[in-house]
Amino acid sequence: MSQKSHTPEDDLRFYLQEARDALLWKLEGLSEYDIRRPLTPTGTNLLGLVKHVTGAELGYLGDTFGRPFGGTRPWMAADAEVNSDMWATADESRERIVADYRQVWAHSEATIRSLPLDTVGKVPWWPDGRDEITLLHALVRVIADTQRHAGQADILREHLDGSAGMQKHNTSLPKVDEQWWKEHRDRLENAAREAQAREERP
Repeated sequence: MSQKSHTPEDDLRFYLQEARDALLWKLEGLSEYDIRRPLTPTGTNLLGLVKHVTGAELGYLGDTFGRPFGGTRPWMAADAEVNSDMWATADESRERIVADYRQVWAHSEATIRSLPLDTVGKVPWWPDGRDEITLLHALVRVIADTQRHAGQADILREHLDGSAGMQKHNTSLPKVDEQWWKEHRDRLENAAREAQAREERP
């Protein structure tokens, strides 16, 4: 029996879903405080990343192609507070944000399945005359953005409790023990110090 062939849409949807799943996995097992607290000087936090990619996906794969999702999201309004899509208030529950994200996935899937990749849409927040975009471009843009933020989440989670890896069932990390990682990190630290010392030699 021949293996079912994959279409370009299949590949694009696969890598988008991989990034979506990774982002939600990074929330698992953490307290309300840890998923919300700012972990960089610019306030990057795990739940905020999920909130952000929800809005980006909804905009590029929904509104841009005349497929509004419905419901009100104050943080997506034109007059919203700056950066309000990058963090969750105490009143915005983890469950609601995650459920919203999953609902947006289904909405995006319907867009991708119902329209050819060369379909042209208009990005509402881009300047007139430069606001047209194909579904292919929009999809690649959403994949790139989601994968970027999944990488950020990976690093944030490792700093929180040492958990690391690309996916829940495939971390893509060597199968070694904690002592190996300690020695590996020490080796990298020594190499960095040696390189710096060489640069500073007259």
